[in-house]
Amino acid sequence: MKRSSIIFLQVLVVLVGIGALFILLWEPHVEGRNAQATLAQIYFKDPFLAYAYTASIAFFVGVYQAFKALGYVRQNKVFSQDTVKALRTIKYCALTIIAFVAVGVVIFILMLGDKEDRPAGVFMSILITFASIVIATAAAVFERILQNAVDIKSENDLTV
Repeated sequence: MKRSSIIFLQVLVVLVGIGALFILLWEPHVEGRNAQATLAQIYFKDPFLAYAYTASIAFFVGVYQAFKALGYVRQNKVFSQDTVKALRTIKYCALTIIAFVAVGVVIFILMLGDKEDRPAGVFMSILITFASIVIATAAAVFERILQNAVDIKSENDLTV
């Protein structure tokens, strides 16, 4: 890949991370029940918000690992164990997000939520889960391909 394309992808990954952080911090202020609440009421009295922020850690770790993996590609270290490790971490982050969404649906939407909010909450959960499945699958496939290439490369280095 061209160096400029990789830098563009890295900038895009950073912008996605910044955009997600902005939405996480801005959205609670405009939500219906929090529209007139103080900052303390918004951030310290809402267990769903605390759960969402905890779950977002996996997302931001995955974004950081994607940035690192692109950095390895830019340095021509595509076929290295570091790239394989970054892809493995991305896969685990996506699986962690799926687990958080599944638990969140059961606890916050089905058990504690209003019946009117269930369809929208379940739909959003399905979207997030689908995106995470796609990312986990892609990371697993690339991880396996790169691990095989790294193994072949290390075997060739040993025979030479």
